[in-house]
Amino acid sequence: MSKKEKPIVALIYDFDGTLSPGNMQEYAFIQAIGKNKDEFWKENKELAESQDADQILTYMLLMLQKAQANGISLKKESFQKFGESVELFNGVEKWFDRINEYGKKKGVTIEHYINSSGLKEMIEGTRVGQKFNQIFASSYLYTVDGIAQWPAIAVNFTNKTQFLFKINKGITSANDTKKINEFINESDRRIPFNHMIYFGDGATDIPCMKLVKQQGGHSIAVYPPRKNKVMAEKLITENRVNFVCPADYSEDKEIDVVVKTIIDKIKADSDFNELMKQHKEKAGSSSK
Repeated sequence: MSKKEKPIVALIYDFDGTLSPGNMQEYAFIQAIGKNKDEFWKENKELAESQDADQILTYMLLMLQKAQANGISLKKESFQKFGESVELFNGVEKWFDRINEYGKKKGVTIEHYINSSGLKEMIEGTRVGQKFNQIFASSYLYTVDGIAQWPAIAVNFTNKTQFLFKINKGITSANDTKKINEFINESDRRIPFNHMIYFGDGATDIPCMKLVKQQGGHSIAVYPPRKNKVMAEKLITENRVNFVCPADYSEDKEIDVVVKTIIDKIKADSDFNELMKQHKEKAGSSSK
């Protein structure tokens, strides 16, 4: 199989609770504005409820207001700097290169995507920010002076699904509204759904996890190691995900074994389908 014909496998991750133990704002940013995480999220919830607003939009507004009130820069580089302090689950830093190498050995191209309600700028600043082919996440609009002034994209649990279709069709722009609605034959789509592996940790990921699973892909519900896994197990008993794993991405841990097995299956299915196609074409040409 030539390089161009290698199957592409997309690994798509939520961020908070999936690659990181907490919400990204809860590390350096909330400390910098003199709050604790409970105070910040309580204020956000009350604001959203009082205004009947989306909690993603309200947290983005609060971040701007609190940063400005505390003399914190509103430039993109400032948000990226806060991302440097975000903690990651065990094994995450070495995960991407190791899985890429595994795919290479198996004749598969691995691509990594983020699909998150968190802040894109902060994700870019984390220790793994450069490991992704594309980061689909909430982000700000910036003035000509580079100052954040307004939400550009707010990703919530339902509109997350649109980014799966963008990945499916090979669309890299979050702004695109044309190509996403164009008809493209399933066979011509860049990454079929059955070549997707979705990683999520809870309720906000359910629509994406269920969609990927229903379309023949694989969804993995993760939970913090040594903590209650009831929520994750509930998702598998309700047939919303394929697997439930502790969020330990180290070599030979459960999630490592599961993902490598899925990659093996995708490669075998791809080879099988290619073989059937060749035989069908050969039979067609011989009958002429």
